[in-house]
Amino acid sequence: MGLSKTQRKLRIRRRIRKVSSGTAVKPRLSVFRSNSEIYAQVIDDVKGVTLVSASSRDKDIAKAKGNKTEIAALVGKTIAEKSLKAGLDKVAFDRGGNLYHGRVKSLADGAREAGLKF
Repeated sequence: MGLSKTQRKLRIRRRIRKVSSGTAVKPRLSVFRSNSEIYAQVIDDVKGVTLVSASSRDKDIAKAKGNKTEIAALVGKTIAEKSLKAGLDKVAFDRGGNLYHGRVKSLADGAREAGLKF
């Protein structure tokens, strides 16, 4: 019998975290995707601090109409704008064990369009 979906995701997540770690110069853009919402954080792992965050539950984004993929792109754009305002232009992308497809991909594309480099 194989791994369950959650065990597989956790294994992939640990493998990603072994490789990518956020620093003050190049923090980690972490993505968490639930069934209904999507969250993004820019994290400095050396200090263990969240520098910037955005989610689909933020007031300005929650009002927006569209499907989950379009809202994820808005979250990506928002996290990029907040990061650039905080003086961060380069990040390491952490997809959090999710496939780089659908909502995670649209969040990444939205962040790239707004000027974030990864």
